Amino acid sequence: IKKAVNRGIPINYIKRTLDLVNQGFTSLDFPVYDTHYEGEAYITVSGQNSNNSVRVSNEFMQAVENDEMWELKWRASKGVAKVVRARDLWEKINLSSWKSADPGLQFDTTINEWHTCPNSGRINASNPCSEYMFLDDTACNLASLNLMKFYDEETATFNVEEFKHAVRIWTVILEISVLMAQFPSKSVAELSYKFRTLGLGYANLGTLLMVNGIPYDSNEALAWTGAITAIMTGEAYAASAEMAKELGSFPGFAENREPMLKVIRNHRRAAYNAPLSEYEDLTIRPKGINPKYCPEYLLDAARKAWDKALEYGTQYGYRNAQTTVIAPTGTIGLVMDCDTTGIEPDFAIVKFKKLAGGGYFKIVNQSVRKALVKLNYTEKQIEDIEKYCKGSGTLVGCPFINKKSLKEKGFTDEK
Repeated sequence: IKKAVNRGIPINYIKRTLDLVNQGFTSLDFPVYDTHYEGEAYITVSGQNSNNSVRVSNEFMQAVENDEMWELKWRASKGVAKVVRARDLWEKINLSSWKSADPGLQFDTTINEWHTCPNSGRINASNPCSEYMFLDDTACNLASLNLMKFYDEETATFNVEEFKHAVRIWTVILEISVLMAQFPSKSVAELSYKFRTLGLGYANLGTLLMVNGIPYDSNEALAWTGAITAIMTGEAYAASAEMAKELGSFPGFAENREPMLKVIRNHRRAAYNAPLSEYEDLTIRPKGINPKYCPEYLLDAARKAWDKALEYGTQYGYRNAQTTVIAPTGTIGLVMDCDTTGIEPDFAIVKFKKLAGGGYFKIVNQSVRKALVKLNYTEKQIEDIEKYCKGSGTLVGCPFINKKSLKEKGFTDEK
């Protein structure tokens, strides 16, 4: 069932499946259930390959905060179907998401305030996995970089120059791929040529934080993530502007020049952790990079990337309306040998791997050992902790963990 939840299967499907599974047979008074996600019970349940999202506006969030009523409207007629308490609807959305990791949330107002091409239309929706937000009938080609390939374990530093080089190369590659891609319809092809949106991203962030002994839910994690993401996106836009110098900007740029440069300026302000008053046309202040928690070399690179992106874009325009996204990387993350996917923490410390000839074995996340070395555990302690993980499937309750030391580094029992 955990595998089903991780795959994003809606809770109503899981409930139906459980009803079917619970009709299993009894042998020697012991119930045997087929709970395999590829078993007969799950095969009868439709919609397992879909991802569902709920899009909410700032107005709805304010109604939740103020405990107000909210109108639900028909999609076709736009008439009011019924009026509900905003907080009740909010609780239902969150309960469903907690139970099955589906639906996700999209914040419509914020999305459109960061839209690079609003003069060509608003952003109404995303792709099914919810990483690509742009105009209707457009598409982007995806590519992800494994962050651990740029991490130097000996010096415990992130190789910024190599990362920047990879970002520039892949921005060019994805630009070329726009001409080579096949599209599902004529309109998607035409608009993809007009706006030339790209989808460069990264994977394995959770692992990068683990090997540095950084709690995923911490100020340090936010700062590292913000800086690395800023470097990637800023360098990608700078490379896009350099291509525009040689090849011309994307056909829709002239119509959207001012709003796009405004978005770039706002990104730059976030790299400098500017106050809300300095941003242009934003109602929600972005989470800027906090210098207190960010390594200086990462912060410096992030700021220089956005300085360059704005300078070049002002001079030459941009070849691409968008350059980056953070995709889930569930499948390609496995091919790339990542311990964690996209931007998420690890799903479980211990995983079960099926063998082709039958049976399975347990795998402890390979980053656990590196993280424990970083946290100054001895080899004997690390072996004991790994054995405990394999036996219990979790680090919770492990008697070999020095909780006092971890709490001093920002970890809590939950983390």
